[in-house]
Amino acid sequence: MTDKIKTGTILIEESALLPDSLQFESEPYSKAWRLVKNLDGYGLDRKIREAGWNFFYMAVEIKTSVLGFDGEHSLRRAVNRALARLKSEKFNSLEITQVASKGFMGLRHVTVFAHPRHIQQSVFLFHDKRLGERNQAKLAGV
Repeated sequence: MTDKIKTGTILIEESALLPDSLQFESEPYSKAWRLVKNLDGYGLDRKIREAGWNFFYMAVEIKTSVLGFDGEHSLRRAVNRALARLKSEKFNSLEITQVASKGFMGLRHVTVFAHPRHIQQSVFLFHDKRLGERNQAKLAGV
C-alpha cells in the first residue's frame, strides 16, 4: 500500500482560502484535493497559527471501508469516500487518523478513519465577516 496516505496525513481542498504567508509542500491527490507533504496535523496547525489563522479539529469521526483486490486502489477509494462526506459538511481539510487493511483470500478490506479539519482566519467556526457587518448595520439603524 502507498506510504502517502497514513496516520497524520492532511488533505486540503484546492479552493481553500489560505493565509498568504503560509508555505508548505503539497501535491495533487484528486480533482479538488491536495495532499500536504512533510507535515502532519500538529505541524500544519503550528504553521497556520503562526500566520494568525485557525485550524479547527472536529471531534466527529468519519469512517469509510472498501473491499477490493488492490490495496492501494482500495485505500484511494476509501479516502475519496471520506472526502465526499467531508465536502457535504463544508469543511476544507481532512486529517487521516487511522488506516487499517486486512486481507483474506486475495481480497483487501481497507478502513480509513479521519477527522474533518477547517482552516480559516476567524476564531469562530464558519464565521462570515459580512454577517457581522450586516448585524452592526441593523443595530445602527435601531
